[in-house]
Amino acid sequence: MFRWTQTITAKVLGIGLLALLMLIPLTQADGLVRERQSMRDTASARVADGWGGEQTIGGLVLAVPTRSETHDADGKLVASHDGTEIVLADDQSTVADLSVEKRRFGMYEVPVYTGDVTLRGRILPEDIRRFAADSGSTWFPGKAELRLLIADTRGLQHITSVTVDGKPVRLASSTARMGPYTVLSTPVAVDPARDTPLDYVMTLRIAGTESFSALPLARNNSVRVRSPWPDPSFTGALLPGTRSVTANGFDASWQVLDLNRAYGQHWSADDKDVAGRLESSAFGVKLYQPGGVYQQNDRAGKYGLLFIALTFVAFFLFEVLKGLRLHPVQYLLVGAAMTSFYVLLLALSEQIGFGPAYAVAAGAVVSIVGGYAVAALRARRAGFTLGGVLALVYAILYGLIGAEQYALLIGAVVLVAVVGLLMYLTRRIDWYAQGTPFNSTPDTP
Repeated sequence: MFRWTQTITAKVLGIGLLALLMLIPLTQADGLVRERQSMRDTASARVADGWGGEQTIGGLVLAVPTRSETHDADGKLVASHDGTEIVLADDQSTVADLSVEKRRFGMYEVPVYTGDVTLRGRILPEDIRRFAADSGSTWFPGKAELRLLIADTRGLQHITSVTVDGKPVRLASSTARMGPYTVLSTPVAVDPARDTPLDYVMTLRIAGTESFSALPLARNNSVRVRSPWPDPSFTGALLPGTRSVTANGFDASWQVLDLNRAYGQHWSADDKDVAGRLESSAFGVKLYQPGGVYQQNDRAGKYGLLFIALTFVAFFLFEVLKGLRLHPVQYLLVGAAMTSFYVLLLALSEQIGFGPAYAVAAGAVVSIVGGYAVAALRARRAGFTLGGVLALVYAILYGLIGAEQYALLIGAVVLVAVVGLLMYLTRRIDWYAQGTPFNSTPDTP
């Protein structure tokens, strides 16, 4: 009996070691998923190179040249510095209507969009005078310009119209930059004695890849983004105040104040600190692809070791309950078949989609392992039962992958239920008596 105890203990430890050994191919499969994900990201970047990248629109800001001078005690000019002061609008509204399609690069699909964007805003004259008085520099409002901030000019397809004070103007490329953003500008002479707002309206058509954002470059910002894309992911510094998401698309609106950002209504263009804060204040939407192929493959791989271990336990129970014997090499072959499922799933899902790929890969592995169990256990019924158990395991795994928000809850319930079932099936096994059940009635003298 002691020898049997040593044998069965060694068997259990050996099976556990084999299950842990399966971590090696599972880790390799996980690395393969990440490699393919990286290739997909490269494909997205290649599409963006020719179409336009993740777009950010900043609206129009007023840039006024300035000069500060330093004099000695005799009033003689010692040094002078030319700079540019930035004044933001009092209010600005942005409306973007995005039309989405998918572009392919090799086998990869990337969501891209074209959008008609309309910007309306006004700059108050008292803001200009106030900031000019506070700066202590000489301002040259006659040489001012309006600047449009945009992330990627490759996606700027057409500027339909730009009007300032009701008069059409033309935007031109500029060597100036504001933080990470490219600048387009148009000259505008600002009369210091002016007492009416400087109004502007702009309509343009842009193209971009996967993401659209706006910058809150006004005291009061109103942004509305609409698209037929049914799966938006709202990102950035602020979430939309109102939103409607249906199977036909989304409609989201933001109301943002100057108090919600980390910079004021006025700053020097030389201020690198403000330039660094611009990007972090952006907010918008990402064209999310729910349950993407690589995300689903990654989620499936997280449960790989658990389900391989459960399959090994099922085989071991048949050994104990039916008095059968399996060699460790046979366990190793079953584990190899189950780990190959993840490579086959990844390869097929890139070609035919995740659902059909899962059905084919799971069906192949269930057939292989079930058929092998029939031959190895020399019992057709036992082999079919193990095949059915494995099919149930893959059905549970598919449910966990699909239930994105409830995967942890479902997985925990299934794990407890499986452990409880194993305890129930082995409740009468006397591990010291080579698997014979306990006698439920006491011996009579």
